Order: sequence, then C-alpha cells, then structure tokens
Amino acid sequence: MSEVVRRHYDGCYEREWERLGRPYRRLELVTTLHLIARYFPAEGHIADIGGGPGRYTAELLKRGYRVTLVDLAPRALGFAETKLAELGLVPEQVLCADACDLAGLADGAFDAALCMGPLYHLVQPERRREALGELRRVLRPGAPAIVAFLNPWGILRAGLAEFPEEYINLQRVRGLLKDWIQAGEQEAFTEAVFLTPPQILTELDRAGLSLVSYAGAEGFASGMLEELGRMAEQAPEAYANVLRLAAETCELPQYRDCTEHLHAVVRA
Repeated sequence: MSEVVRRHYDGCYEREWERLGRPYRRLELVTTLHLIARYFPAEGHIADIGGGPGRYTAELLKRGYRVTLVDLAPRALGFAETKLAELGLVPEQVLCADACDLAGLADGAFDAALCMGPLYHLVQPERRREALGELRRVLRPGAPAIVAFLNPWGILRAGLAEFPEEYINLQRVRGLLKDWIQAGEQEAFTEAVFLTPPQILTELDRAGLSLVSYAGAEGFASGMLEELGRMAEQAPEAYANVLRLAAETCELPQYRDCTEHLHAVVRA
C-alpha cells in the first residue's frame, strides 16, 4: 500500500476513531456489527485487517472475541493500543503490516476476519488480488470475512449532500457510474479506488473467495447526511429506529447496490 495512504491514516487516527460515532457514519458501524452477529462464529480469533485506531477491534473484544489488529500506519496502531488499554481491553496481537503481505500471521490462524479499508486503497487490481489472497490464506477453511469496498453508484447519490459543487463537472460525476480512481492526497480523503458491485463480485470470485452475501452499509438511509444529523439531535428515538432498520434491511437488493460502502461477506 502506498506511502500516501500510510501518511493519511497516521495523521487522522483520532478523527477515524471518532468518525463512526457521528450520526450518519454510525450507520456503517451498526450494519457491520449486525453482519458480525449474523455470520461470524460466536467465539474465536478474529483478524481486524486495516483496523487502524482499533474501533472495530474494541467492539469485537467487548463481545468476547480474541482479536489481532493489523494496520500499516504505526501511529494509528499506537493510538489503538492506548485507547484499548484505557477501555480495559487487551488484543491478542497488534501488528504493523501491509494487507498485501501478512507474513506475520500463520496460515489458517483465524476463525473470521474484517478487512474494512485496505481494498479501497489498493488502486492496482493485482495488489487487490494479493490482499484478498492473504486474507484467504490466514483464514481457516470455511471461515467468514467481511470485506469493505467504496461503491461509486452510492457515492453518486451521497455526493448530492456531501460535495454538490462537484456536479458542475458532468464528465467527472458521470464517471461514478463505473470504476473510478482517486490518486494522491486529497483534502477530504486519500488515494482510493471505487468499484461497482459487479466489479467487486468478480474480483472476489477470482480471488477464490465464496460470496455468502453483501450489504449496503448505509442501507435505505444512504445520502441522508444532514437529515440524520438533525434527527439524532431532535428525535433520538426515531434516529435509533433508523439505525436498527438500516441494519436489518442492509442486505436487501433494493438498498445494497446504492450505498457508499459495500460490505461483502465471504468465506475462504
């Protein structure tokens, strides 16, 4: 993974920890936890690959799993160790490594895994194949994993609220109907690749990973950034119901293909 991506996450680990607590971004957290409850074993050793400051590691540890946290950003991992210690949580291992080279992890060592970021920062297809191959290698046969991607179909919709000024460039936004690469350092994000659902499913199949299901992390509430912010403040009970319903319906085809984050559930 590039030095650009490493610098980005080493410079924003606190913001990344806090991100999933914001009203709209919390959709991603509750949907992921819903998928974990549905598809992961009740206990075991979980690899949190690309887990950065440890937000999902913390949730997994609270649920009684043994967790190995892996990330390429050393400062983010240092923050994770401090934060987990403050919460009284102890990971099995914290490893600084690239998702494309998990030599520090043994074959078949894990009962499940999260890969919640590396795939959308690997802009070259061959590097994504390497990362998916390493994911498959460290899982025991038949073990599940949740792999996250950025979906341009959903970003086309969500962008109406998040970056409306971009729609003045028709060619650029039309490009979101297919794969799209953002190279280099950007003010809001970093080097990334955006893949449509058909492209995602093809890459997973070619990597030898069996698709179990896939979900749209933001569900039916995709794109409702400002609306959910107001609802969380003014009608918290209604907001809680939206979170619950978004998680419960995240795998329905009418929602999952049009959300910014697509979460694929696969088995080795």
